[in-house]
Amino acid sequence: MKQIQLGQSNLKVSDIALGCMRMSSLEISEAAKVLDASIAGGINFFDHADIYGGGESEVVFSKAIKELNVSRENLILQSKCGITKQGFNFSKGHIVDSVDGILKRLDTDYLDLLVLHRPDALMEPEEIASAFNELEKNGKVRQFGVSNQNPQQIELLKTAIEQPLVVNQLQFGLKHTGMLDEGFNVNNIYQGEQPSAGLLEYSRREKMTIQAWSPLQYGYFEGVFIGHEKFPELNAALDKLANKYEVSSSAIAIAWILRHPAKMQVLLGSMNVSRIESMIKATDVYLTHEEWYDLYKVAGNILP
Repeated sequence: MKQIQLGQSNLKVSDIALGCMRMSSLEISEAAKVLDASIAGGINFFDHADIYGGGESEVVFSKAIKELNVSRENLILQSKCGITKQGFNFSKGHIVDSVDGILKRLDTDYLDLLVLHRPDALMEPEEIASAFNELEKNGKVRQFGVSNQNPQQIELLKTAIEQPLVVNQLQFGLKHTGMLDEGFNVNNIYQGEQPSAGLLEYSRREKMTIQAWSPLQYGYFEGVFIGHEKFPELNAALDKLANKYEVSSSAIAIAWILRHPAKMQVLLGSMNVSRIESMIKATDVYLTHEEWYDLYKVAGNILP
């Protein structure tokens, strides 16, 4: 498994991570098998959120890790907070209380990384900065990041926050290419999705690692495009490359993301051992320029 430096931090992380949103649906023994396969494949980074399974995903994870007898020092744990039943809440009290709950459920003394889960329109940068300072001072959180935020929202946070924001968690994949489409259509009639305000270039310039979530999804959680009858040309191209590189079609779709020089980290959402083992092989595939652009176009995107 290849490793990358996570943003401006000193963390060396696997370029493929496991997203644990669906872990609450597993028995402890099943979760242990998923985690064992992930760790055996080189994954050292595990992504959580306090809302996943109503917090139960973190509980199942901690019990499964204990069953495997894996040392905390060998794991990099990230969790997110801020989404509530009413909307979003980045108040100091909510952030601090959320972290205490996360730590209790994960049965750990600290988080390697805390991420603000989507933007809060009512956020006060100074209040968030106070929460971050308190969490860092008390040793509860070591690094910080955001998810689904645009450059201006991040710049607003940075007017008060002292710590570097090392990640931005964004949806990205062959059927969710808004960050690329915007760059290809500069000074042109925009053909793709809603412009994403230079997110890709901004992230590279500011040394923020993009964490690509739902990399195999299309639409707004409509489903997985791998093997789907709606995308015959894309799947034929993926299958052809899968045969060439002797990996699965899913691995090729993941390799397409990893090929980008931004050095993104891909979050896998599967809780299926064989699929995880299959997709992990993407880290060893290096697509050519031609192969990368061919997949971009056959996915339904238009180059000017």
